[in-house]
Amino acid sequence: MAGGKPLSYTDLEIYQMAHRLAVCVHKLTLTLPKIETYEEASQIRRASKSICANIVEGFCRRRYKPEFVRFLTFAWGSCEETLEHLRLLRDTGSITDELCRPLELSYRTLSSKIYTFLQSVERDHKV
Repeated sequence: MAGGKPLSYTDLEIYQMAHRLAVCVHKLTLTLPKIETYEEASQIRRASKSICANIVEGFCRRRYKPEFVRFLTFAWGSCEETLEHLRLLRDTGSITDELCRPLELSYRTLSSKIYTFLQSVERDHKV
């Protein structure tokens, strides 16, 4: 990183974490009961992958602060959506609490980090 600023979205901790978690969620959905294959599995995969995609798109539009903020807000929303899908899968018995708990904790941490990053962009970002 030059001067403390990330040169690429891949330098962002929130991107790295979101990407890693999206891969975990994708693999988890491959083990879900058949009834979940086309509904909840598809929804949670899209939500988790949307976090990464919105961080990437926002970073690439960072020259325009409102766009950067907008896409980070989408990423944060997708993170919260992913959490809800995890809870639904747990509460319907499609995954065990033992499988859900670590992912839920990781997504809560990611949500907090995205929100903190979003606040810093809103407060400090200069073109």
